[in-house]
Amino acid sequence: MAALRYWAGIFALGFALGVIRTLWLTPLLGAPLAVTCELPIMLSASWLWARHLVARHHVAAGAPAIAMGVRAFVLLMIAEFVLGAVGFGQSPADWFASFAQPEGKIGLAGQMAYACLPFFAARTRR
Repeated sequence: MAALRYWAGIFALGFALGVIRTLWLTPLLGAPLAVTCELPIMLSASWLWARHLVARHHVAAGAPAIAMGVRAFVLLMIAEFVLGAVGFGQSPADWFASFAQPEGKIGLAGQMAYACLPFFAARTRR
């Protein structure tokens, strides 16, 4: 349940910020810089949300926290793939190829950090 809530909260924020990034920031700054501007906001929110959920759901440090992050990451990848396919007509090959672009690499690095945050939140929980 914690992983689902972690994914849902951050996906909703990412969706809203993605609209802003796509419509306003990318035309002004270019895709790599626009993603770079969005990333600290997403990771800060992810850290706060992970800390809250780890405490609320009593997620233990170690394997349970790692599982929370991995499950949330898998849900995120599935949701992004489906959104790309349904919302933008993106083929699976196009979706995978997007990770080779600079903005895709930056975004994937942020998503991998997002997956690690429950582990660190559980370790720092008092």
